Amino acid sequence: MDTMQEEHSLKLSKMRYRDRFGSLPGNGLLISKLPQVDENERGESSASTPEESQPLYTHPENPNELVPPPRTHEFNSQEHLGSSSRRGSAIIAALRRPSQAIALSAAHAVMAQRKYFMTLFQSHSDRSLHDDENKKQTDREILRNRRLGDDALTKILSALYAKLLVVLGMAFPITEIISPNVRPFFYQGFYLYLYLGSILFVAYMYGSLIKEKAVSSAVKSYHKDAKTDSTVLEKKIDEQSNHHPIRYGSFYLRLGAIAFGIGSMVYSGLEFGRYFELKSNDHCHSNLLNAITPATRMCLTLLQIQFIFLNSKDVQIGRHHIVSRFGLMHMIATNLCEWLYVLVEETKHEIVHFEERHNNTKHGKFCFEGHVMGSLVQNASPFLFPCKIEYSLICAVILFEMWKEIKANTKESKDASSQSGINNDVRSPGHHGHFNWHLFGSAMQSHHHFSVDCSKAHKGLFSGILVIVLTIISLIMFFVLTSYPGAKEEKSVYLNNAEIEVQVVELILYIISIITVVMAMIKMRPMKYCRKTHDGHSSLGLDNTLLVVAQTGMFIYCMFSIIGCYFNTAHNSTMGLVVEAFSFIQTCLQTIFVLDGWWRRCRNLEQARKKPGRELVTFLIISNMAMWIVNVLVKNRAEFRPTHLQFYGEWAWTIITHISMPLAIFYRFHSTICLFEIWKSAFKLKPPYKHPLLPFI
Repeated sequence: MDTMQEEHSLKLSKMRYRDRFGSLPGNGLLISKLPQVDENERGESSASTPEESQPLYTHPENPNELVPPPRTHEFNSQEHLGSSSRRGSAIIAALRRPSQAIALSAAHAVMAQRKYFMTLFQSHSDRSLHDDENKKQTDREILRNRRLGDDALTKILSALYAKLLVVLGMAFPITEIISPNVRPFFYQGFYLYLYLGSILFVAYMYGSLIKEKAVSSAVKSYHKDAKTDSTVLEKKIDEQSNHHPIRYGSFYLRLGAIAFGIGSMVYSGLEFGRYFELKSNDHCHSNLLNAITPATRMCLTLLQIQFIFLNSKDVQIGRHHIVSRFGLMHMIATNLCEWLYVLVEETKHEIVHFEERHNNTKHGKFCFEGHVMGSLVQNASPFLFPCKIEYSLICAVILFEMWKEIKANTKESKDASSQSGINNDVRSPGHHGHFNWHLFGSAMQSHHHFSVDCSKAHKGLFSGILVIVLTIISLIMFFVLTSYPGAKEEKSVYLNNAEIEVQVVELILYIISIITVVMAMIKMRPMKYCRKTHDGHSSLGLDNTLLVVAQTGMFIYCMFSIIGCYFNTAHNSTMGLVVEAFSFIQTCLQTIFVLDGWWRRCRNLEQARKKPGRELVTFLIISNMAMWIVNVLVKNRAEFRPTHLQFYGEWAWTIITHISMPLAIFYRFHSTICLFEIWKSAFKLKPPYKHPLLPFI
């Protein structure tokens, strides 16, 4: 009976051992359990530590020895060592034999040391990789910083180079006039250097463009058989070639600049022809450079028109940023020197003309005689030299805008330049046109087709026509009165009446324009003001910058005229003072209106239908054209105001007139362009998106 109970208890202990540890001790060894503990005692002992709560077993070979069961983490450590065949019996055997226990602990130590070294090597390798990455990033940062420094240095050097050229271009012609010991036209070699340098730069840019196009076409033809590679390659080439062009100035500004360029080439052609009449006269000190320089200037004018206004979208100046910086600054200095040269030359012509009337031979070294070409130059220069000055001014400002857009060849600069190009394209309100028809409605827009809506403009148009007619009649009367062939006293009376007649017409124009500008400001005030910004900063834009620069000429002429009329005791000085005061007020108000109305847009459909202020803007466009005609035909001559010639002196008033009036003429011309852009763009209600079928629905 006792034997059966012992066997039963042994079976129960085996089952519990199997349930607890998953298997019995290896090698078929039997284990016997101590006598069972009562359930109450088990409950009390459950609060003890896990080491105490584990049951103890007796080994069959040595019943007096208590053997603890094998632990789970020991099995896991054995499996981690790769010896899955070891069981609890091996641990029991190790506990029985000290040598095996020492070997087991040594194996544990070796594995722990190996694990430590592996962790150490891993940390060192990660640290070395991290250090290499930091070093590469630091090298990239140093390289980028060096490129930015080199970029800033080239910018400074190019600006200093242009400043030196401008100072030389101002010093040489003035020295020729001031000093009687200087041979005439001694500086023609300097201007020839300016013209040839600009021509070489333009040729270099077009040569690089032709080279890039040839390389891209050759690569396309080479990869035309490999479809997959050529598709990717053609996409990259198309992305480079079909970049968004940056438009500098509106379409009408470029059109006017081309017209001024034609006038400049006519002026240069007359100078070229005059050489062949003067070369036989030894007194005129004529040499071959007097023919080569005007001919080179004509070539440069033609190439510059092509480079800036026609094909600027094809030339990528950012790829050769060092050459482009110095080349563009050379062209800017060339245009400014050309401006100063024409200014000094025309002042010299008029002063020599005044001195010839008074039989003064102080400047006898200058000879302008000539049977055909000499007389043509002398008679046509008052009308042609403003064209050269205005053309040089427009080209210099546009080239300066191009110079500012050049950035170093880095990723950040490319992103910034592309963004600025987009902003520049958006900022200009020109280039609104129809979409080309496409079968699937692609947003392909043509910049060569324009749609002009002339609604709400007919009243201003007919009022402006009346103003133009009045201005033309007054100018005809002025030229008739000034050409009256009579005695000296009688002729002076006619000249005085002609001056008063022009001043009355000017006063009427200024008063009507002031009233129109104020009314247009009031009517366009409720419209939405949306000004574009670039890099968080708002800029005036190219057209507005040109307008503000040209306004300086109006200020100079008005201020000197007001001062001269105030201190003059002539009977008609009061009329001149009032006219110039109203001219100054009209100029200020119109500039404010243009700078504000440039960014005005319709807020809703009601404003788009009524178009508030459009008739007034139409009238301002035509009235500025009338003022431009008066300035070109009458006021650009110093002898228009004989009282100012007496007050300031012939030299001083001639210089003041020739400095200020070309800018004043350009101000009236460019005001017409800016007002037309407002007339065209401000009264359109643009949707947030465009559909190619929208103009046809």
